[in-house]
Amino acid sequence: MKLIMPVLATACLLQACGNNQPKEEVAGKTETTENIIDSTSPLKPVIITDTVEFDTDDPAIWLHPTDKAQSLIIGTDKETGGGIYAFDLNGKIVRKLTGLKRPNNIDLAYGLMINGKPTDIAVFTERKANKIRIVSLPDLEFIDNGGIDIFKGEKGEGFNEGMGVALYTSPEKKIYAIVGRKTGPLEGYLWQYELNGDKGTVTANVVRKFGKYSGKKEIEAIAVDNEAGYVYYSDEQSGIRKYYADPAKGNEELAFFGTTGFADDHEGISIYKTGDTTGYILISNQQDNSFMVYPREGSGSIHQHDLITKIPMSTLESDGSDVTNVSLNAQFPKGLFVAMSNGKVFHYYDWRDLEKRILKK
Repeated sequence: MKLIMPVLATACLLQACGNNQPKEEVAGKTETTENIIDSTSPLKPVIITDTVEFDTDDPAIWLHPTDKAQSLIIGTDKETGGGIYAFDLNGKIVRKLTGLKRPNNIDLAYGLMINGKPTDIAVFTERKANKIRIVSLPDLEFIDNGGIDIFKGEKGEGFNEGMGVALYTSPEKKIYAIVGRKTGPLEGYLWQYELNGDKGTVTANVVRKFGKYSGKKEIEAIAVDNEAGYVYYSDEQSGIRKYYADPAKGNEELAFFGTTGFADDHEGISIYKTGDTTGYILISNQQDNSFMVYPREGSGSIHQHDLITKIPMSTLESDGSDVTNVSLNAQFPKGLFVAMSNGKVFHYYDWRDLEKRILKK
């Protein structure tokens, strides 16, 4: 496994694998934000990234501490031999780390103490190694002493193959990784690990096992609302489940929503914040090539989440996504929404374009 510095692609021809419709897209190209024709037309990205080698899966947005225009999108290339890639805000690859055993989902956190030094980290699952891996940001250097074994002692087929992961930073600045897998028991499907860097490399201890599972397919997409203290995950072909992110608050299921209106799989989850408790939860309706939008603050009550609208997207069968409300540059003044698309790419959207669709309802 080695770190390779910038590799730039100029163009790519995308094949819509699930729709059998070829689509030509130029890597890194920019579209105008004035691209909304009507609420039923697919929303177009303003940037399409360079291509990865195998199959993009899940992105996470890293915010630069002093110059937001230097922020990065960290995304996975999901295949044996694949890796993680860092893209700039123009969609160009600036770093990559390859030769991994099927990296799947990724998330990041800020300020994990490593030998007393605050360090930004990305955590991703390495599915065929049965591990989570941790790298420092923005350099993509491993700080996990070869990786952390997950779901130790589990015997069922696929029970220890890590897929989804999300990081929770508590008010006390403890950082936890919440990890899902290819399959598992109907109770206690997710395992939560507390991360520790006191010895110079990151270690992890299991602090709880929680979460219901329908048994229908798998649980891959997981997202944490740090400020509100909730974790959401997509129980594919079933719905979205909501729990407390803090293990001390117990394992009660707080909500189960989005059970209708999906073509097939429930996938990527992103949370856009408009205030301390307000905003939107966006869920990929994968085979419909759309994102379902729900209120972050709830519908009447905090744990009732009724559909606000559905936004058709240009992403093809999107697995993973992320969003930020931070102003990054002139192109993304109210934040950026990034989503995986078939064709080995990620799509960048100007949040203002999604906002127009949401507020129009």
